[in-house]
Amino acid sequence: MESWERFVFTFFNAEVAARYWPQVLEGLWVTIFAGVAVVITGITLGMLLAAARTLGWKALNVPILIFVDVFRALPPLAIILVLFFGLPNVGIVLPSLVVLWIALGAVLAAFSEEVFWAGITSVPPGQWMAARSTGMTFGQTLFMVVMPQAVRLAIPPLTNRTISITKNLALGSAIGVSEILGQANSALSMSSNATPLTMGAFLYVVVFAPLIMASRLLERRYSWGNH
Repeated sequence: MESWERFVFTFFNAEVAARYWPQVLEGLWVTIFAGVAVVITGITLGMLLAAARTLGWKALNVPILIFVDVFRALPPLAIILVLFFGLPNVGIVLPSLVVLWIALGAVLAAFSEEVFWAGITSVPPGQWMAARSTGMTFGQTLFMVVMPQAVRLAIPPLTNRTISITKNLALGSAIGVSEILGQANSALSMSSNATPLTMGAFLYVVVFAPLIMASRLLERRYSWGNH
């Protein structure tokens, strides 16, 4: 067998692909479900934390800053492993998919908080004063005047960060989550052939390529020059 034929046999084996395609495809739905959960949780929590910081309460801001700094500094895999193997020692046993969701949701929340906070602080103070002078409460000013502008400023950096973090869903295979890579690894061990990994890589491209293109459009639409 020629080297090129060995390469095709190893990574593009049609027989192996046909046999394990349904199994790898199951991982696609797990990846999509977990990804949506992580994005919604992370961005929502990050926005709420940034909004809470505007209150200026030291007792609230210090824990928020500690949370943000810790989860931005730690590698996502370390957080996943600590939660998965550490929580059972204190009597908390969570499904591996829930652990993955909590870990990556917290990481995205930490980065989202900083992005939203940067957007909030970029809004001119005059906007606050003008809104308050019309009789608006602090909360109304924040969520009806300041936050919409902050979200607009946050969109370009937040989309890139969100994609980067959600790609870490592949780390779920380390704790037995049956997402794309987990299913591909399982199929690889059963078939002794790398074709399932090629299939998994293809599905990741299918999932994330549209998101990357969408993020590029959002960057152009909401770039600083378009404000």
